[in-house]
Amino acid sequence: MPIAKNTFVQFHYRLSHEGQELESSHGEDPVAYLHGHENIISGLEKVMEGKEAGDVYTAEVKAAEAYGLRQEGSTQRIPIKHLAGNKKQLAHLKPGMTVTINTEQGARQATVLKAGKFNVDVDTNHPLAGKDLSFDIEIVALREASEDEISHGHTRGVGGHHH
Repeated sequence: MPIAKNTFVQFHYRLSHEGQELESSHGEDPVAYLHGHENIISGLEKVMEGKEAGDVYTAEVKAAEAYGLRQEGSTQRIPIKHLAGNKKQLAHLKPGMTVTINTEQGARQATVLKAGKFNVDVDTNHPLAGKDLSFDIEIVALREASEDEISHGHTRGVGGHHH
């Protein structure tokens, strides 16, 4: 069964940039997503199309199809209360740290530029914006998505979204 729209996909990955590993799903549950519903970055979803369970390969994804190109001047001062995380962690913010901002469109990652007692200046570009990425992929399992998953536009279960 090749990956196509409305396929439930489970996969493991290693993400790297310029030869440096940034993150990996190995040692954890595989990532699960519903193909064709923009649940993963567009460039990776394009490369996944047509792959089958058991396939192991490397996907090179250009910045524009990953987390986008960097937008210069994308800085913002935000009250610390709008950041996700526990108060103890938020009390020790330093430049270069990645934070999660609660927005009306959902959670977004940003990079701390300057931290004060009540506000933080952040670069609102995704930390991986402007970077070409390499994914070492292992397709673990595939199945047809349920009607419920299709109607919600995302997966449920291992690595998926839970209500």
